[in-house]
Amino acid sequence: MEETNRQRKIAGVLQKDLVDVLQHAAQEGMKGVIISVTKVRVTTDLSDAKVYLSIFPTDKGEALIQGIISNTPLIRHELAQRTRHQLRRMPVLSFFLDDSLDYIENIDQSLSGDVEDPIKNPEILSKRKKK
Repeated sequence: MEETNRQRKIAGVLQKDLVDVLQHAAQEGMKGVIISVTKVRVTTDLSDAKVYLSIFPTDKGEALIQGIISNTPLIRHELAQRTRHQLRRMPVLSFFLDDSLDYIENIDQSLSGDVEDPIKNPEILSKRKKK
C-alpha cells in the first residue's frame, strides 16, 4: 500500500527532528560516532513509527542501538516538545539498525574481485535478515 501525503510529511518532520536529537546526543557523549536517520516509516493510523538508523563506525552499531532503545521515552519526549505545534500525538518509536550500506559494500567487494567469487561459492555472501 502506498504512503499518503500525510504519512510522508509526518515521517519527514520526525526524521528531521530525530537527526537533531540523536546527533546532539552523539556530540555530547560519543566522539567520532556518526548517527544518521536513513528512513522513517509511519503507519496509516499515525500511531507507530519505524526509524532506521545508520551508524558509523559499524562495530559500535549494536551497542548504540541498544542504548537508543533504552532511552526511547526520553527521545520521544524531546520529539514531542519539538513537534507540539505540528502533531497532536507522538507516534510510538521503534528503532532498527539499517545495514543496507554494509550489504552494498559486501556486494561491491565481491564484484570487484577483492574476495572469493560469490558465483562459484554463494555461501560466502551473508544472508540478509528481513525485519
